[in-house]
Amino acid sequence: MSMQPFRIAIEQRVLDDLNQRLDHTRWVDDLGDAGWDHGLSIPYMRELASHWRSQFDWRSQEAALNRFSQARVHLKGGLGIHFIHEKGRGPAPCPIILTHGFPDSIVRFSKLIPMLTDPASHGADPADAFDVVAPSLPGYAFSDKPRPGATVFDVGDMWHELMTEHLGYSRYGAHGGDWGSTVTELLARDHAREVLGIHLTDVPFMHAFQAPSDPSHAEQKYLAAIEKFPQTQGAYALVQGAQPQVAAIGLADSPIGLAAWIVEKFRRWSDCDGELERVFTKDELLTNVMLYWATGTIASSFLPYYDVAHIGAMGWMGQKLKQWVGSASVPAAFAMFPKDLSSPPREWAERFFNVQRWTEMPRGGHFAALEEPEALAEDIRTFFRPLRAGRALS
Repeated sequence: MSMQPFRIAIEQRVLDDLNQRLDHTRWVDDLGDAGWDHGLSIPYMRELASHWRSQFDWRSQEAALNRFSQARVHLKGGLGIHFIHEKGRGPAPCPIILTHGFPDSIVRFSKLIPMLTDPASHGADPADAFDVVAPSLPGYAFSDKPRPGATVFDVGDMWHELMTEHLGYSRYGAHGGDWGSTVTELLARDHAREVLGIHLTDVPFMHAFQAPSDPSHAEQKYLAAIEKFPQTQGAYALVQGAQPQVAAIGLADSPIGLAAWIVEKFRRWSDCDGELERVFTKDELLTNVMLYWATGTIASSFLPYYDVAHIGAMGWMGQKLKQWVGSASVPAAFAMFPKDLSSPPREWAERFFNVQRWTEMPRGGHFAALEEPEALAEDIRTFFRPLRAGRALS
């Protein structure tokens, strides 16, 4: 099917239902000292709920998102994918695909996209302009839910089809974080001929599943921290991978429950020193939550975790074989933000990637494109600057 222009237009009945649910929230007792020691601050969530009900203007946020050019296209097999496609303003914009993760959405890139498409308006060189493509992952927001049998490991092929067959880019760059880093790695692994370079904000966590026999001291420290992650911070991932519908059925029914599940991670994974609104406004947090609530996609957003938890030994062997057969020649850059979920050393990344640039950022966390968009945009521009000449190569 042909590509169709798309505009976000949430039905009013969805907003009316949301307001009724907010009005009838059944609050839990505060188990602690009104802080975040038990995972969530009930007073903060009450404050956020009040803002959501009486001050948050979804139509204004919807209009802001609709300033981006958007479309939907059906890929091979019939899966419909929603994406932003903003053309660059410069002499020869370089195409780049940006991939978000969980628990965020295309909102992650709302500040970054204008900096990449129109660098001159942000004090940078127009020669560094990009054509930006930012899809919603399958099962997220306005993209279709994955077809039966499809997994997160198929998304790299989907993105390649989108970029080459539907948008006509013969060569392109890619950037991502969280699940976006996994998808971006798959692009480099399986489509090295067409991918100019990849820029990541983390080393995909799946590499930590098989520790090397000769880890350096820094790698040992990193792997020890990863081993403790499920007990210290990763309970959400275990639930979403092992029993996704148990959590999702409640989150899909309660807007405050959904907001709590998502907002807690924005606080814990960002460089905010425990003060969420030092980094994000209430409107930014709620706009991201709304893309889950209004589309009813919290359950399908858990599917990548389920995929990883249930891929099985044969599936992992197949992925490993692709890694051996695939190319590690694609230039890779890493922008490492200090308050992200983990802090791998460069030598760990070099085991899996052709690392050409490694930047230790002074501040920022997991949601770097929202937290520190200027620093991230400049790092992306700098990395791709010498690679642009290779766009015309076959």
